[in-house]
Amino acid sequence: MTNALTLNAPVDTLAMEFTREFDAPIAALYRAHADADLVKRWLGPHGLEMTVQEWEFRSHGGYRYTHTDEHGTYVFNGTFHTVRENELIVQTFEFGGAPDMVNIEYLWFDDLGDGRSRLRGRSVCPSTEARDALLSSGMEGGMSEGYDKLDALLPQL
Repeated sequence: MTNALTLNAPVDTLAMEFTREFDAPIAALYRAHADADLVKRWLGPHGLEMTVQEWEFRSHGGYRYTHTDEHGTYVFNGTFHTVRENELIVQTFEFGGAPDMVNIEYLWFDDLGDGRSRLRGRSVCPSTEARDALLSSGMEGGMSEGYDKLDALLPQL
């Protein structure tokens, strides 16, 4: 079963919020976010190849990865500020094409029982212009495609 992504960007705020349910236990959902080899299999839209240069998944660790397609290479990096297993990830997120536009992101993992889970997220942008640029970039479609790939991966974990 595919569950829909819900993405909201309340007017006059710097935030974007989303929810997505998964037909998988919370431990599997969390592991798919924690393990770089698994992240490479689902993060981002179809047609992009992901290479991980750094992945220190721990509080005060960091990450750096690239997505590549026929149009070029896209660099992303950030810091994992807080990592609590099966519960919470707080991290920064920066796209190399928009330097100094660092978002702070919160990911909450909710156990729904019966082997189901929910991912809730909030991304706080440095300005409404930065938030609106992300929203107009096709981000929602890319997130949906990535989470559909994650749906296919989770039964294997």
